[in-house]
Amino acid sequence: MLKVENLSVTYFQDNLKTRAVKEISFVLESGQTLGIIGESGSGKTTLGLAIMGILNSNAKVDGKIKYSGVNLRELSPRQLNKYRWKHIAMVFQNGLETLNPLLTVKEQIKECITRHLKLKETEANRKVNDLLERVGLEPFVADCFPQQLSGGMRQKVLIAMALACDPKVLIVDEPTSSLDAISKAQIVKLLAKLQSEKRFAMIVISHDFAVISSLTGKICVMYQGCILEEGLTRDILKNPLHTYTRGLINSSPSINPYQDLWGIPPANRPETSDGCPFYPRCSQRLDVCKDKKPKLKYVSLERRVACNQGGIVTLLEASGIDKTFTYKGRSIFACKNCHICVRAGEIVALIGQSGSGKTTLASILSGYVKADKANIKFQGKEVSPHELTCRPKGIQMIFQDPFSSINDGFTVEQAVMEPLDILKLYSPQERKERAKKALSAVELSIGNDFLQRRCFTLSGGQRQRISIARSLILEPKLLIADEISSMLDPSTQANILRLLKGLQNSFGFSMIYITHDLDLARKIADKLYIMHQGEIVEEGPAWELFEKPSNEYTRKLISSAGLL
Repeated sequence: MLKVENLSVTYFQDNLKTRAVKEISFVLESGQTLGIIGESGSGKTTLGLAIMGILNSNAKVDGKIKYSGVNLRELSPRQLNKYRWKHIAMVFQNGLETLNPLLTVKEQIKECITRHLKLKETEANRKVNDLLERVGLEPFVADCFPQQLSGGMRQKVLIAMALACDPKVLIVDEPTSSLDAISKAQIVKLLAKLQSEKRFAMIVISHDFAVISSLTGKICVMYQGCILEEGLTRDILKNPLHTYTRGLINSSPSINPYQDLWGIPPANRPETSDGCPFYPRCSQRLDVCKDKKPKLKYVSLERRVACNQGGIVTLLEASGIDKTFTYKGRSIFACKNCHICVRAGEIVALIGQSGSGKTTLASILSGYVKADKANIKFQGKEVSPHELTCRPKGIQMIFQDPFSSINDGFTVEQAVMEPLDILKLYSPQERKERAKKALSAVELSIGNDFLQRRCFTLSGGQRQRISIARSLILEPKLLIADEISSMLDPSTQANILRLLKGLQNSFGFSMIYITHDLDLARKIADKLYIMHQGEIVEEGPAWELFEKPSNEYTRKLISSAGLL
């Protein structure tokens, strides 16, 4: 029904040129619902206005917009008017600015009807009343001026105006922004009801995932005028394949009601005009991304991603892990055919009771314990775990007990520099500079007095921060944290966890967090692995497992914590 091909929009003002939409293509079938989501300034509204053909004269539009085979961009303004509102209509986002304050609601809706449908006065009045009733407004609203109505009522008036000519395509721009929770729910329910009854195709433009998930079957994710991911709504919400999409989902309180909201980190590299638009903010960027712009390609059925690496890469993939300990002639199966998969920038929580095998599995992955059998791949290559802990950009582990994991006799500087000293990396002066940088990152002093303090004089919280700094100094791709807050008081625990999550969000490393504290796991994890008697019994997105666990042990574990 509606086909957009290589659509670009460029704004010209004075000597400035702004590319708001860049070579976007998509297809909207009859009766289909499509969500356009992205940060403010990503080009969503410009896209809607371009389809409607109502952009200002300072905007240059290129590409094709086909409706039922007709390229709307080739039509004269008069010809285009025959399609606008009658075939394609738009609900604008700000009723107070969009509606004319000098005309009543009836006059504004009737103007649209008489201009496009050529109805007589009596028929037009009847249609206005029918439209107001259809959107849930009382008859008296017809004689009101826009400023006399609430925000929710004005939004319903805009919907009534857009539906006045029974369009086949409805574009809805931020339908619930600035509305209270009750009004928001009413508008979403109303749009879903009308679309179901009339079966018009609908494009919903929003930055709110709750709205998008309720109203659409398919999503296009926009950033700086480009579509970075496209797919079925349910699939993208459950398994985002672009780092930008994952960042948007993790920033949404409606999708993640329990996690702290960090947002996507700001750019820490200069923007590039030729390469990937998300390069300065991406947690898995490569040098090639700076100069090579990725194309939107199919990675599976009904799923397209614009990424030079094909989407979020799998960092660690381990399977078939077995480990048996023998004690006094008795065999203890610590790990039985265990598996785990960690993607770039992801936080995975490994949960289970004490003695379930969590630490053994983590120790195997980090190379401190040798498995009886294991198949481990890191960044797609088969490796031995020990190999990964002995080099930069590999795997590092933070241990549970900060008092026994650091040599008491070391100074702070020696403790943090030790991994670099052992591996003989960099010059002595550069090691000291890197140690200071790591200490600054964990919010510890880099003054000489503190650097020369012996570790036995430090508190548990300070020691754990130093443990984190020691791990970060090798710039790991994956950090394994084993019950790192269990020996700390609640206040220090909260500070350490917030620090670690902040570092993960800023630096983009992946993390396996081992804990038996389900409240904590729900707070920080993207994905959960549940371990019981040496086996992985369930896995999945954190929000899904906490809401609908399928394994009996998982249900018992979550229920016993009072979270089910």
